[in-house]
Amino acid sequence: MWMPPVENQTWVSEFILLGFSRDPTSNRILFIVFLLLYLSSVLGNGLIVTLICLDKRLHTPMYFFLCILSLLDMGYVTTTVPQMLVHLLAHSQTISFAGCWLQMYMFSALALTECILFVVMAYDRYIAICYPLRYTVILNWGLCTRLAAGTWACGFFLSLIHTFFTMQLPYCGPNVINHYVCDGLSVRSLACVDTHLIEIVDLVISVFLAVAPLSLISASYVRIAQAILKIKSTKGRCKAFSTCASHLTVVSFFYGPSSYIYMRPNSNYSPERDKQISLFYNVFTALLNPVVYSLRNKDIKGAFLKVMGWSSVAQ
Repeated sequence: MWMPPVENQTWVSEFILLGFSRDPTSNRILFIVFLLLYLSSVLGNGLIVTLICLDKRLHTPMYFFLCILSLLDMGYVTTTVPQMLVHLLAHSQTISFAGCWLQMYMFSALALTECILFVVMAYDRYIAICYPLRYTVILNWGLCTRLAAGTWACGFFLSLIHTFFTMQLPYCGPNVINHYVCDGLSVRSLACVDTHLIEIVDLVISVFLAVAPLSLISASYVRIAQAILKIKSTKGRCKAFSTCASHLTVVSFFYGPSSYIYMRPNSNYSPERDKQISLFYNVFTALLNPVVYSLRNKDIKGAFLKVMGWSSVAQ
């Protein structure tokens, strides 16, 4: 139950992020590992955005949404990893009160936007396979733009609600967060009041935000599977399925670990385990997305060879 602030109470002005280790040698090793992962993620996603912008053959709804996914992934890791790298080498691991809330807001906003974007990408595949002749008519650029804008608006608005309620809680100490990022669950555990009601509401919202998109994605792929099975040629079925395999792969990478953390009961809360699992959907997923799409996509590889001037060699 929320309680109003008490007068003459000392309030927290900064938080301390524990990170992963206090051993200097381990931190230096982790710094190198996470720096390489971060640079690979930014370069990989940046390359996909560049290729899609430069190659006119990739100016289609599918690659338009893939470009947005890459931008989200770059923003996602940039929100958390650079600060984590600084804390791995610095003696101080503090973050200001305002900085913590800003990081929490951006972290959840980009995650929720990506969550909704996966639904839009599933809809794109559904139209492409079930209504191929009307694909560009149904998914015209006007609709694509509105879907993209709506995705960003929903993600940032829902994150604002989540962050606002967490910010309203009184924090009077301790101020040590057992995480490498200002995660809402970890920060809220430091509140000076009982947060049971807010945790229940947050759990219900988290379940809805996970179940609703997954249900829509599943419904889209049921229809897609039915359409693929009607294709007579084996080559045609394989080609149709390959356009969906990459999307299904990245959806599994993202929803698997994030659903475990935000949909499980609070009684199973384990800070150490949650830190490790959150690394997967925060850092590794952003790195795997460009790898998955580039390895399975001939258009992306063709665009890369063209930009590098190797198109004649590929032919």
